[in-house]
Amino acid sequence: MMINYNHTVVVFLLLSLGIFKLGSCSENNVTVKCIKSEREALVKFKEGVSVNDIPGKLSSWVGEDCCQWKGVECDNESGHVTKLNLSNPAGRPRHFDYYESNQNRPCEACSDICASSDPYRRGHECSKFSRSLLGDVNSSFPGDVHASLSGEITRYLGNLSSLTHLDLEGNYNLSTQNLDWVSSLSSLEYLYMGGVKINTTKADWLQAINMLPSLLELSLYSCELKHLPSSLTFLNFTSLIVLDLSYNPFNTSIDLSYNPFNASIPQWLFNLTSLTSLDLTFSNQSGKILDSFGRLGSLKYLYLGGNNFSGSIPASIGNLSSLKELDLSYNKMNGTIPESFGQLSKLVKLYLLENSWEGVITEAQLMNLTRLEEFVLTTNNKSQPLVFNVKDNWRPPFKLKILHLESCLIGRKFPNWLQVQSELTHLDLSNNQIEGNLPHQLVFPNVTKLFLQSNNFSGPIPSNISDLMPSLQYLDLSENQLYGELPRHWNESQMGLRVVDISYNNIRGKIPSSMGFLRNLSILVLSNNNLSGEIPSSLQNCSIVSMDLGGNHLSGNLPSWIESDIFMLRLRSNLFSGIIPRKLCNLYKLRILDLAHNNLFGGIPDCFNNFTAMVDHNTFGYKSIENYTEKANIVTKGREYEYEYDHNLQFVIYIDLSGNSLTGGIPIQITSLTRLGTLNLSMNHLNGSIPKNIGNMRLLETLDLSNNRLFGPIPESMSSLTFLSHLNLSFNNLTGRIPSGNQLQTLDDVTIYKGNPLLCGSPLPTKCLGDETSDGPSSTSVDDKQGGDNYERIWFYASIGLGFVVGFWSVCGTLLLKKSWRHCYFRFCDDIKDRIALLIALRVVHLKRKFGLDKN
Repeated sequence: MMINYNHTVVVFLLLSLGIFKLGSCSENNVTVKCIKSEREALVKFKEGVSVNDIPGKLSSWVGEDCCQWKGVECDNESGHVTKLNLSNPAGRPRHFDYYESNQNRPCEACSDICASSDPYRRGHECSKFSRSLLGDVNSSFPGDVHASLSGEITRYLGNLSSLTHLDLEGNYNLSTQNLDWVSSLSSLEYLYMGGVKINTTKADWLQAINMLPSLLELSLYSCELKHLPSSLTFLNFTSLIVLDLSYNPFNTSIDLSYNPFNASIPQWLFNLTSLTSLDLTFSNQSGKILDSFGRLGSLKYLYLGGNNFSGSIPASIGNLSSLKELDLSYNKMNGTIPESFGQLSKLVKLYLLENSWEGVITEAQLMNLTRLEEFVLTTNNKSQPLVFNVKDNWRPPFKLKILHLESCLIGRKFPNWLQVQSELTHLDLSNNQIEGNLPHQLVFPNVTKLFLQSNNFSGPIPSNISDLMPSLQYLDLSENQLYGELPRHWNESQMGLRVVDISYNNIRGKIPSSMGFLRNLSILVLSNNNLSGEIPSSLQNCSIVSMDLGGNHLSGNLPSWIESDIFMLRLRSNLFSGIIPRKLCNLYKLRILDLAHNNLFGGIPDCFNNFTAMVDHNTFGYKSIENYTEKANIVTKGREYEYEYDHNLQFVIYIDLSGNSLTGGIPIQITSLTRLGTLNLSMNHLNGSIPKNIGNMRLLETLDLSNNRLFGPIPESMSSLTFLSHLNLSFNNLTGRIPSGNQLQTLDDVTIYKGNPLLCGSPLPTKCLGDETSDGPSSTSVDDKQGGDNYERIWFYASIGLGFVVGFWSVCGTLLLKKSWRHCYFRFCDDIKDRIALLIALRVVHLKRKFGLDKN
C-alpha cells in the first residue's frame, strides 16, 4: 500500500511539474514581443515599398508586436526576428519538366525563348524568364506577378541580426542599390531574392554574400547582375548546397591570364563541394565545360542550358554519381558524349537539346542508366550528325517515359529496342531519316504524343492505331512518304486526340466521317496529299480551331457548318465549287482565310466586316499547343513562305480568294478590316471600282487585285497605305492618274500597272493630260524660282522665233506676190551694190596714194 502511495506522489509531482512547465511555456509564448530596434527596421522597410503589396502581408503590419505580423517569425525565447517571408508566390517560378502537361502558356509578349515551340524553351526556360521578358506571361506563375512588392529595399533590414531565412523571391518590382546590408546578417542560412533587381554595377555583391558563413541556399535568378568575379581571396560560404544564378546577363569575357582553361565559370565555384543544385541557365557563360565539375560529387541537379559552352562533355562527368538531372541544352557544344556517362546510375532526366553533337552513342554510354526516365537530345550538326549505334537485339536497362531524339542517325528502320519501352508517354523521332513501314505491332498504351515527322516512312498508317495507342492526344506523321487511306475507324475511345497532322504524304481516298467522333480534335492538317471527295459534315462535332486541307483534290461546296472558334481555314488548291457561304462571316476569330485556286463563283459576301479578329487586336486565336508547332504555307508579297504558329503564324492576318471565278464588285465592307495584312483577289472576274476608302486598311502589306475587270481610277486614299510593300493592279481596266506620295513612291515597278492602257503618270512613261515636260514636281522655293526662269526663257525664245517668222514673211511674201515692188527692190539693191563698189574703189585709190603705192 505504501508503494502505491509513493508511486502516486511521484506521478503527482511529475504531472505538476509538467503542467507548470507547459504553463510557463504558454505564458512565454503569449508575452514574447519582438525587439524594438528590429520592429523599427521592419517599419523602415515597409515605408520604402508600395502599399499595393502582396495581399494580406504588409497590410497586417500594425501593432507593437512585430512577431504577430504576417511573414514574420521570431524566436520564442529571445524575441529576435529569425524568418522574413515576403515572397510573391505568383512570381516564384516553378521548375517545369519539359513535357509537363500544364506547361502550355500564352507567350505572345515574350521574346523568342517563350515564343519557341520547343518544349525546353517554353517550359523550363520561359518559367524563369528575366525581367525584360515578363510582359504578359503571367500564367508562367501560379498567380498574378504584378501583385507584388515594389520600391526599394532599405539598408535597415541589415539590423535583423538573428535572421536565418529571408525570402523576397518573385517581387519583380522590388530593387536594392547593393547587398551591403546583407553582410550584416551573419546568421543567414537561406537567402531567396530571385527577381529582385540588384542595381549594383560592381562585383561587390559577391563580397557581401561571402560574409555569410552559415549560408546554405542562395537564389539570385533574374536579378540583372552583370559581374561574376572570377576569383575570391577567401571562400567563406563553403556550406552552400543550392546556388541559383540563372537569367543574369553576366559579363563573362574570358581572361586567359587568370583562366588558362578558356572557361568563364569562376574557379572558386568548384570549391563549393557541398553543392547539390547548381543553376547557371541563361547566364551568358562560355568556353569549355571543365573537368573541375567532377569535383562537385554531391551534385544532384546541374542546369547549364542557354549559354555558349562549346566542346565536348568532360569525362569527369562520370564522377557525379549522385546526379539526377542534367541540362546542357541550347549551347554550342560541338563535341562528343563520353562513355563515362554510363556511370550516372541515378540519372533520371537528361536534356541535351539544340547543340552540334557529333560522334557515336553506343550501349556503353547507356548501360547503367537504370533510372533514366526522360532522354531529350537534338542536334543541329548537319555535316556530321550524331550516330545512335546499338545492336538490333539490345534491350535497354531503363524504362523511358519521354524520348526525344531529333536530327540524329538512329538507324534505317524503326528501332527494335524502342518497341519494348511500354511506359512511354512522349515519343519524338522527327527528322532522323528513318525508312520503312510504321510498325503495326507497335504497342504504346500510355503514349499521348507521337511525333514522327520529317522522316522517310512509307506504307499505310496502321488501321488499328486507336488500339495500339488508346491515350494518344497528338499525332504528327507529316512530311513522310506514307500512302494508302486514312484509318477508317475512329471512335469515341480516342476523344482525347487533339492534333492530327498527316500533311505532305501520299494519302488518298476520302476523309472518313468517323473522325467526327474526335470531339476534342482542335487541329486537323491533311494538306498536300491526294485526298478526294467532300469534307464530311460530321467534323462539325469536333472542336476545330485550325483546319488545313490545302493541296488535295477535295470537291463539293465549302463547309458552312464551321464553328466560330476557328482561327485558320485553309482550303486552297482543291476542286471546291459553288459560292462562298455567308455563314463564314460568323467566324469572328478567323485570322487566316485561304480559298485560293478552286472553282468558286458568285460574289464576295458583303459581311466580311464581321471578322472581328481582323479588326480588333484584342481578339486572339487559339493558345498554342504544347510540343506541337503548327505550320502553314502562306503566299504573301508575291512569294510563298512557311510560317510557324509559335513564331509568326499567330500574327498573320490574311485573306486569299485568288484563282477562282468570283464576280461582282469588291464589297466596301472589306475595307473595315483594319488589321488585315494580305488581301489577294487576283485572277477572278471582279468588276466595278476599287473602294475609295481602301486607305483605311492601314496595316495592309500585300494587295493583289490583278487579272480582273476593275475599272475607274485608283483611289487617292491608297497613298495612305504606309506599310504596303507589294502591290499588283495589272491587267484591269483602270483609268486616270496613278496616285503618288508616301509608300506608293517606292513602288516604282511599271509591271504593277501593266495591262491598264488608260492609266498615266509615274512610274509609267505615259504622261497625263496637262503634265509638264519636267520630270517631276519641284520640292523647294529655289526649285520653284528656277522652274519659273525656265518658263520665262521658253517664252522669250518663242517670241523671237515668232517675230522672225512674221518679219521674214511680211517682207519676202510681199516681194513674191507684187511684181512692181519686186523690180523696184532689186533695182534698189543694184544701186546700193554699185554705190558700195564705187566707195570701195575710191577708198583703195586713196590708200595707194597715201602710202606711195601709186606708180604714176
